[in-house]
Amino acid sequence: MNMSFEYITNLQYKVKILTDKVKSFESEERYTVMLSKFKQQLNASRRENARLKKDLEKAHRQLTTIRRYSQEVHEDLEKENAKDSAKKDGEIEKLKDELAAEKAAHAETKDKLRDETMIKYQVMTELEEEKEKNKKLKAQINRDYENSSIPSSMKMNRKKITNNREKTGKKPGGQPGHKGHGRKKLPPTETHAIAPPDEYINSPDYKETGETIKKQMINIRFYVDVIEYKTPEFRKRSTGQRVHAKFPEGFINDVNYGGSVKAFSFLLNNNCNVSMDKVRGFLSELTGGKLQISKGMISGLSKEFSQKTEAEQKKSFSDLLLSPVMNVDFTNSKLNGKNVQVAICATPETPMFFAREHKGHKGVKGTPLEDYQGIATHDHDKTFYNYGSDHQECLVHVLRYLKSSMENEPSLTWNKRMRELIQKMIHYRKNLNPGEFPEENKVIEFEEEYLKILETAKEEYEYEPPSKYNREGFNLSKRLEEYMDNHLLFLHDIRVPTDNNLCERLARVFKRKLKQIMTFRSFDSMSYFCNSLSMFNLLTAQSDNMYTEVIDIFNREPALG
Repeated sequence: MNMSFEYITNLQYKVKILTDKVKSFESEERYTVMLSKFKQQLNASRRENARLKKDLEKAHRQLTTIRRYSQEVHEDLEKENAKDSAKKDGEIEKLKDELAAEKAAHAETKDKLRDETMIKYQVMTELEEEKEKNKKLKAQINRDYENSSIPSSMKMNRKKITNNREKTGKKPGGQPGHKGHGRKKLPPTETHAIAPPDEYINSPDYKETGETIKKQMINIRFYVDVIEYKTPEFRKRSTGQRVHAKFPEGFINDVNYGGSVKAFSFLLNNNCNVSMDKVRGFLSELTGGKLQISKGMISGLSKEFSQKTEAEQKKSFSDLLLSPVMNVDFTNSKLNGKNVQVAICATPETPMFFAREHKGHKGVKGTPLEDYQGIATHDHDKTFYNYGSDHQECLVHVLRYLKSSMENEPSLTWNKRMRELIQKMIHYRKNLNPGEFPEENKVIEFEEEYLKILETAKEEYEYEPPSKYNREGFNLSKRLEEYMDNHLLFLHDIRVPTDNNLCERLARVFKRKLKQIMTFRSFDSMSYFCNSLSMFNLLTAQSDNMYTEVIDIFNREPALG
């Protein structure tokens, strides 16, 4: 109710205000005031428009003047600009010509520089190639038995071994106070007494001491012992057949040579490597020309000796098959000027040689290695990895190759560290007492150091890649990593040797004979010699006198069949 009252009151006030406004307009009082104000404003506006119109006309006249002046200036500038433009165009054309000439000269210089750069690059490449080849050739020249697998007998410019002993100033020979070792006296075959001089017997100044002074002269005599059997011959009347009593074994030809002559000739020719002509000549001189044996007879002794020792060779073959560790190798030989091979299978007690036409699996066939089930020690011939139960690589060869790497790659460190480690491992193994096994912790320590050195080798070859002409050190590091177990087997099995020197020494025995004869005439003769060579070490181990043993072998009855 209150709100409605207030609303009505407001409306009444608004109505009153509006009513007053209407009354003022109706009386024209307000309209007159407004009209007066409008006229004042209109007059002011007209005055302002007149003033602005005058200003506009003045500005227009000024603009026309400015445009005229501007046009004149523009025309002057265009004339000046045309002159400058023509001048600049001339200069630009001149510069273009100069630029074209410079470009042509630059292109020519660039071509020359490119050609010279290519020539220089080619020369530098060739120089680098020659440097690498030079390094390789130097490495080859410097190879010897100390840093490669070259035998010591093949090196002509052998290094002189320096004498590191300190001089004592003493005279050569036995020193005062040292007990002497005189020559051994033998039982005399003749004895001669020397009568004492009369001046000692009849003089009272001398008396006998009871001692007898003895001095011997030892000679040897060589004589021909000829044993002859004879028997009457009979002829059968009905058939004319001639018959006689049976001769003892060995009496086949009119003249036969006994075991002593055969053994003497055989050992001189095959064990002492004396030529057949010299053997014949020496025997003739020893017998005063009585004994004149033929070269054919001497040549056939290897075959006869080989055939009469077949039983011993079979036993040696069987012993090698049953041995827990065996050294194996191939060595080169000559057959009528062609390269052939000799396979060597050996233990310290039983060495054997086998003549072969080729290396590889064909060379292994027929040797104890073909069916061997033990540990093979060799010089990293990959063929051998197909035989036996396990393998040990020759560390002497590895030490040589590491020394070569040290000489040809002096900036690397891994090769020296690996060489020192292998020498340390070998020294540790050699100092073990008989029956003593390597300590497990020590072996683990060696193996960890071995792997660390190989990691160093990887890093060094990544930083300094190997030359394409000399990758032997890099290849050796890869081989040491791939065949780690076969390089360190000797630390886990005390039966395994650290090297293959046994076969190396045996190969030198064969090479001495090859150097004397230069080449074998037939494969059979080489095979018979290998069989004979297999027996020499065995006979030396069985007896103190190999000569008598060989005599007994030649005196054997020939094998049946």
